[in-house]
Amino acid sequence: MSETKGHPREIREDIAAAQRLEWWNIGWTVTVIAAIGLSMGGSQAMRTAWIEDMLGLVPPIAFLVAVRFEARASDARFPYGYDRVNGLGFMVAAVALAAVGLFLLKDAATSLLAGEHVSIGTTRLWGRDIWLGWFMLAAQAYAMIPPLIIGHKELPLAERLRDKLIHTDALMNKANWQTGAAGFLGVAGLGFGWWWADSISAMLISASVIWDGWKALRIATSELADGVPNELGERKLSKEASAVARALKKKFPKSRVFMRETGRYIRAEVVGAAPPKGFTADKLEIDDFPDRWRLDSVSFRV
Repeated sequence: MSETKGHPREIREDIAAAQRLEWWNIGWTVTVIAAIGLSMGGSQAMRTAWIEDMLGLVPPIAFLVAVRFEARASDARFPYGYDRVNGLGFMVAAVALAAVGLFLLKDAATSLLAGEHVSIGTTRLWGRDIWLGWFMLAAQAYAMIPPLIIGHKELPLAERLRDKLIHTDALMNKANWQTGAAGFLGVAGLGFGWWWADSISAMLISASVIWDGWKALRIATSELADGVPNELGERKLSKEASAVARALKKKFPKSRVFMRETGRYIRAEVVGAAPPKGFTADKLEIDDFPDRWRLDSVSFRV
C-alpha cells in the first residue's frame, strides 16, 4: 500500500476557522434556545422551534469531537486511524434529526386533529396589559439572525474541507430562518384568532427537520457502508473521485478501480495490477484535482 497524508497550510487554517465558528455557533444557539424557551408559553410552533434549536447543537458538537479524534495517530486498536469519526458523528446527527422530527410532526398533527385551541395571555408591565405574543414574536425574530450569519460562513468552509457535518449544519442554518418565519406566522395567527395556525406552523417546521435528517441519513449510511465518495449533500460520485478513477484507469488500464470515502478522505484500491516500483499516491498524475490531500491511500490487489 502506498499512502500520503497531510494537510496543506490553507486546510489547517480552515479547520481552525471551522472550530472557532462552531464554538460561536454553539454560543449563539444557546442564546436562541434561552430566548425561545423563556417566551414560548403554550404555543406548539414555538415548542417545536425550541426543540429544533436544541437539535441544532448536535452537528457543531459532533464536529468539534470528530476533529479532536481525527488528530489522533493510528494505534493497535485503530490501525486505520480515526478518520471515520466524522462520518459517525454525521450519522448520529442524522438519526437525531429524523427521529425527533417525526416525533414533533406526530405531536403537531395530533394537536391539529384534536382541535386544540391555544391561547396567548397577557402580563402586567409598567401599569399596562401587554400581550405575551409580542415577546414570542421578538424571540422568533431574533432566532432568525444567528442561523443566517453562521450558515453563510459555514458553506464555503464545508466545501473546502469536504466536511459533511459542517455542510449539513450550514444547510440547517440556512433553513432555520424559514422555520423561524413559520413560527412567527404561527404566533401571529394565534393573535388573529386562527387557532389552527400554530399547529400548521409546527408541522411545517417538523417537515423541515425530517427532510434535513433524511438527506443526511442517506449520505451517512452510504459512507459508513463503504459507498463511493459522494458530492456534498448529493448522492452522486464526487468530481474528485471521478478524477482519481480516471487517473488510475489511465495508468493501470487492465485493472478495476474501487474507491471509498472515510471522513474527508478518499481511499482507492486497484484490483488486477501490481504497484510499480517506488509508486506512491502523491506521484499519481491527476487532472483537475487540486485537493491532493484528500487522496489518503492507493492499495493494490493482484
